[in-house]
Amino acid sequence: MRYLISGGGTGGHIFPAVSIANALKELDPEAQILFVGALGRMEMERVPQAGYEIVGLPVRGFNRSQPWKNISVLFDLFKSIRMVKRIIREFRPDVGVGVGGYASGAAMWAASQMGIPILLQEQNGFAGVTNKILKNKAAKICVAYEGMERFFPAEKIILTGNPVRQNLTTGVKSQESGVKRLLIIGGSLGARTINEAVMGAISSQVSGLSAIHIVWQTGKTYYERCKAAWEAAGSPSNIEVHDFLSDMPDQYANADLVISRAGASSISELCLLGKPSILVPSPNVAEDHQTHNAMALVKKEAAVLVRDAEASEKLLPTALQLLQDEKQLQKLHTNILQLAQKDSAKRIAEEVMKLIEK
Repeated sequence: MRYLISGGGTGGHIFPAVSIANALKELDPEAQILFVGALGRMEMERVPQAGYEIVGLPVRGFNRSQPWKNISVLFDLFKSIRMVKRIIREFRPDVGVGVGGYASGAAMWAASQMGIPILLQEQNGFAGVTNKILKNKAAKICVAYEGMERFFPAEKIILTGNPVRQNLTTGVKSQESGVKRLLIIGGSLGARTINEAVMGAISSQVSGLSAIHIVWQTGKTYYERCKAAWEAAGSPSNIEVHDFLSDMPDQYANADLVISRAGASSISELCLLGKPSILVPSPNVAEDHQTHNAMALVKKEAAVLVRDAEASEKLLPTALQLLQDEKQLQKLHTNILQLAQKDSAKRIAEEVMKLIEK
């Protein structure tokens, strides 16, 4: 069987797409899988690293603040759709899987026009523009949150949760040292507000900071600036500064508390691992969907929310206070674990294969 998978832009789209591909390979070892991404975006690097072939399209997002610049964007969109139709004629996929992002819109639109059944996967509690546009063309829509009938036809929805990186639960916990560990992650591209809050806490030497161990993933964009702030504070040995963490399973296993953005993939990972967390939703995303993601947990007392605008003042003090409250940490662990959707990638892969059987 041949599978066309499309989506990307951020790790939040790429990790689920790769996980679905891996699950398809497990169920169908002879599977032929081709990815379609956007040129210059993260997927063009990460998908080949995962062992899959990818074709890049010149597609890009619309400029909402300067609409007159969208003539060239539309030109690239139509060019991308033509490219996908040529790819489909050559690759001859049996089914298409779209996980969101610009490339997914062009690829799944073209696939549906050519009579290929498509399945969409929506990671967020507030549906993305691409999937909302494609909803009537999809045979099935796999979602991670309840109540998605307000965006999609109810008869097409299947609650599967979000696929996470397959090796996530293989982390090894190091020997207990008695020191609480705080893991700070800003998503695959980093998070300016979170980084600035940490830099501010380090430079002002916030009380209690030296009593915990901090692993701080800054993202490549912010790494040099964050490292300089750490060095200016005397390079404290209890704080590790990294641009990217390749050993996330181990880092998660050793963390007592996680500070994170509220992207769908990050939340799914935290739920699966039962990690107490402070969520700082990014305000720079479509429809403020990260706040919707975070509130789904906060309402069930499964996470703590610190708003982006308040992060510089509240983030680190909230984390330090929480790390001293064993009862609250245990409550967050218990509650977030109950929200986990297990084997999401396998369940989505099974739905994809059902479409081919039909």
